[in-house]
Amino acid sequence: MKSEDYAIDGMVCASCSLTIEKAVSKLIGVSDVNVNLTTEKMNVVYEPESLDKQKIVSTVIAAGYGAKLLVGTSDEIEQQTFSKERQINKLWSQFVYSAILTVPLLYIAMGSMLGFWLPDFMRSDSNPRLFVAVELILAIPVVILNFDYYRIGFKTLLKGHPNMDSLVALGSGAALVYSVFGTTQVFLGKYSYSDTLYYEAAGTILTLITLGKYFETVSKGKTSTAIKKLLDLAPKTANVIVDGQEEERLLADIKIENIVIVRPGQKIPVDGQIIEGNSTVDESLLTGESMPVTKKFGDNVFGGSLNQGGSFKLKVTKKQKETVLSQIIKLVEDAQAQKAPIAKIADRVSSFFVPTVIILALLAGFGWYFIGNESFSFSLTIAIAVLVIACPCALGLATPTAIMVGTGKGADSGVFFKSGTALESLQNVQAVVLDKTGTITTGIPSVTDIFTFNNFTEKKVIELAAALEYNSEHPLARAIMAYVREHDVQIRAASDFQSIAGKGIQAVIAGDTISIGNESLMMAKQIDVSQIKKQVDGLALQGKTPLLLALGTQLVGIVAIADSIKSSSWSAIARLQEVGLEVIMMTGDNAKTASAIAEQVGIEIVKSEVMPADKAKQVQALRIEGKRVAMVGDGINDAPALAQADVGIAIGSGTDVAVAAADIVLLHNDLLDVVTAYQLSKATIRNIKENLFWAFAYNILGIPVAMGGLFLLGGPLLNPMIAGAAMSFSSVSVLLNALRLRSFRPSKKA
Repeated sequence: MKSEDYAIDGMVCASCSLTIEKAVSKLIGVSDVNVNLTTEKMNVVYEPESLDKQKIVSTVIAAGYGAKLLVGTSDEIEQQTFSKERQINKLWSQFVYSAILTVPLLYIAMGSMLGFWLPDFMRSDSNPRLFVAVELILAIPVVILNFDYYRIGFKTLLKGHPNMDSLVALGSGAALVYSVFGTTQVFLGKYSYSDTLYYEAAGTILTLITLGKYFETVSKGKTSTAIKKLLDLAPKTANVIVDGQEEERLLADIKIENIVIVRPGQKIPVDGQIIEGNSTVDESLLTGESMPVTKKFGDNVFGGSLNQGGSFKLKVTKKQKETVLSQIIKLVEDAQAQKAPIAKIADRVSSFFVPTVIILALLAGFGWYFIGNESFSFSLTIAIAVLVIACPCALGLATPTAIMVGTGKGADSGVFFKSGTALESLQNVQAVVLDKTGTITTGIPSVTDIFTFNNFTEKKVIELAAALEYNSEHPLARAIMAYVREHDVQIRAASDFQSIAGKGIQAVIAGDTISIGNESLMMAKQIDVSQIKKQVDGLALQGKTPLLLALGTQLVGIVAIADSIKSSSWSAIARLQEVGLEVIMMTGDNAKTASAIAEQVGIEIVKSEVMPADKAKQVQALRIEGKRVAMVGDGINDAPALAQADVGIAIGSGTDVAVAAADIVLLHNDLLDVVTAYQLSKATIRNIKENLFWAFAYNILGIPVAMGGLFLLGGPLLNPMIAGAAMSFSSVSVLLNALRLRSFRPSKKA
């Protein structure tokens, strides 16, 4: 399956996004399609053998909209930002010119009724022909300025899937047509029509809706500030060495193997490997660590990091769109583009809402005319008001805007939600399963004790241990190798390596089989450990991991390794328990070591000696019990459990496999960020529910009023101009409510 993103042009409300989704989903080979109204993007998952991008684009065009394949470069994102700014400026100009014409139109049309002064020659009773002619002259330019509402609205209506513009076009268009008819009657001598024109209603509706669209577009731009901040982290150009000469190039022109020079105080433009020089680099954007990292020959550096010390040259190792920073940007973009399950509520309503509104407008208009015996002018006012006030725009914006702001706020805090589903699901979890190594602890263990038996020396024991662990990437192996480097220990040659999952390693050294691992490994090899049982248990009670070393069937030593607990683990776990979550620690360590660590951080439920293959089974068992589970881990062996959980959370400094399997990535390697993610999930879903409530409430209350409900009870009739203002305000209010999430501050105190 292939996943591609497309920029969509011409969408105005939830009905548009749903129309495109329906059209594209019918194509053979399409597995999933997701259209986001706020980001104006579409994600399509399809089989490339059955379908190509040209067919997808043509299908969107046939539905009445524009589509363009996105390749995901930073230049493209900047171009989209520029396009959005241009759209904002266009809408503002459109509103200003419309308002300049509409204000006098409104004054002339309504002035005499409201008691305002008008010269006699401009009054409808003294000079009706001039009165209607001036209104027509002022109204026509407003219609021309806002003609897109009619072009898009009637096009989608004729295609059978009306949208917001259809309602605006029908409402203001009906007012305009009736007014033109009235104008011809006035010129034919029927002056009674001069007081029943709706030019001012049509002009004001179009002007107010354009103002609403302007505020809406500005607010949409504010929701994507996280992307802009990330883009600003990387410089736009790089200094490349070509034939011994230095030249400045755009990042888009940088290729793998190019040599780039970076000077003190400059941001590193691309991912690469240092080939000359050394420096200290601030990588806080990637790790959250404020302390600069020393970089020397052979070390990797990452685009967006700040070079603080000396100059160095790097060899480019990744394309621009494959850099760590680009992947982070893609992660945020993907999350903002994905719908949360709660969005399906708005989708279902939007699918039949606009056609229903059109039917209600017709029923209300005909009802007042034929049953209520009201005038045609009165009935038309009712129909126009219903069409204008009932736009489902607020409904369509309720979910995606909150998700955009929520995921953007998360990115600012180093918490990356991969999808709207992850954002929604996290707030429902009941249990959090924490891996120990690298999650609760620092993941950087060190050798604390070496014990020897059967006439072996410490040097001999560590030499054998190092030979076995030399090729391993396990944290315990790294601790032994760090000890070896510090004490200048010679590493012996070994062969026939065999990794025994969850137990240890064995290999052959100088013809002898050497084994290192836990008690289970020794027992499997029928090695007697009874005499050192108390010693092993004592180490475990101290939170240390004892690695037992055997030569053949003879126990020759113990290497004790301890992994320090992260400073934030205790407070993070206490905070998770405080909000009502059940916290469980799961580890492959023996029960005593696991219990010692759990006791130090306040965890009561411990699952120890869990084989890598069984971690996913343990998570599944919790789900079978009816619990919604979040799994937090960082290693390759955590990946199946991360995928099995309702929500998988990967520590960002962990392996690529764990990050790929997870739903949420914690960039800063801090367990407190689990609390941040949970609280942000709660706040975002609460915000979405508020938005949906107000969007539904607005339409439920607004439509009956527009249909004349208050008038029946002796109240006022809703003016179509007020309906237009109310419709615009509803969309803007939903966006402003979503933007409140930008002030979210996580509570990290237990």
